[in-house]
Amino acid sequence: MARKIGSRYTAHQILGRGSAGTVWLGEGPEGPVAIKLLREDLASDQELVSRFVQERTALLGLENPHVVSVRDLVVDGNDLALVMDLVRGTDLRTRLDRERRLAPEAAVAVAADVADGLAAAHAAGIVHRDVKPENVLLDMQGPLGPGGSHPALLTDFGVAKLIDTPRRTRATKIIGTPDYLAPEIVEGLPPRAAVDIYALATVLYELLAGFTPFGGGHPGAVLRRHVTERVVPLPGIPDELWQLLVQCLAKAPASRLRASELSARLRELLPMLAGMGPLEVDEPDAEQEDDAPEESPASAEPAREPVRRRGAVPLVPGAKPADSNRDTHTSMRVPAPDELAGGARGTARAPRASGAPRPGSARNRAAARRRRLALGAGAVALVAAVGVGSWLAAGDDEDGTGPQDTRNSAPASP
Repeated sequence: MARKIGSRYTAHQILGRGSAGTVWLGEGPEGPVAIKLLREDLASDQELVSRFVQERTALLGLENPHVVSVRDLVVDGNDLALVMDLVRGTDLRTRLDRERRLAPEAAVAVAADVADGLAAAHAAGIVHRDVKPENVLLDMQGPLGPGGSHPALLTDFGVAKLIDTPRRTRATKIIGTPDYLAPEIVEGLPPRAAVDIYALATVLYELLAGFTPFGGGHPGAVLRRHVTERVVPLPGIPDELWQLLVQCLAKAPASRLRASELSARLRELLPMLAGMGPLEVDEPDAEQEDDAPEESPASAEPAREPVRRRGAVPLVPGAKPADSNRDTHTSMRVPAPDELAGGARGTARAPRASGAPRPGSARNRAAARRRRLALGAGAVALVAAVGVGSWLAAGDDEDGTGPQDTRNSAPASP
């Protein structure tokens, strides 16, 4: 059912839903548009509405080929909406759900486009604060780029900042999506441009691997990993690309590249990545499978394990676990220092080469059991050999035919 948004726009059809609001296909004076209608409870917050109006000039002035431009901001009764360019395509999350991971050339091309958009935003003093695959749109009508990638555009600028009001989050809360939060946000520091670089590097890692470097399990464990754990290398990744990822995933914000530098470095790597297929890597488990059934010793082949994708525990009551990573702008408690200092069980996150047994799985335990049996048999054989040797030596001494020690004896008389 169509509905009016302000005096100039009409919303016709829902395109998608998020925790901050609903995106509609709409019509305006200049043609089709996308309208992000924020939740009613947000629209009734006068402090947020005031901030919304204050951000109007900055958001309307942000223009870049890799940014979904904001055309208008509407404040009308209970309606609070951003009117944006309509991108004919899909979002990066949908493509990841379909393909699981991208070839390195395509992944780097997408990340370079997003870095271009971030460079323009940062130059205008705008920090996105919620860079993730759901907020990257792929223009299916644009020209194909390296690796057959479609042009990537970053959307939802300003929404996280609008919602993150002091009264709504207080000093003990943080806003964002756990898998992509920079360590300084987890520690309660104000978000600067470097948080977007960290989030984009996390997205690039996910495009290459099919999973994020620190995600999986309870949100508290995810936040702790961002602060305490180092990213683990991916099997088969070119060293130049890996070093770039490590620099942009640095715990210290000052160690990361600026968006313009990251874009330039990524594009320099594209020629060496041409023709590479997707990485062959299996994602790590958040926790060991203690209740996995043991493999039968008589089985000729190890049982095939079901492929399971990690998903965060839902942060919004009633949300489905499979969709929990789509929840955005979720308020979370800042972990205390003692919580960040401890290591949670099962947070070792070394990815495995494709086909390698999963730690704690039936295949892994069976292999370990075979190794123990082999070692045990070897030890028994060694003990038996030593025992036989000792028995032979003792026998020689007893019957007088064994070798005699003549080092200190005098020569025999003729």
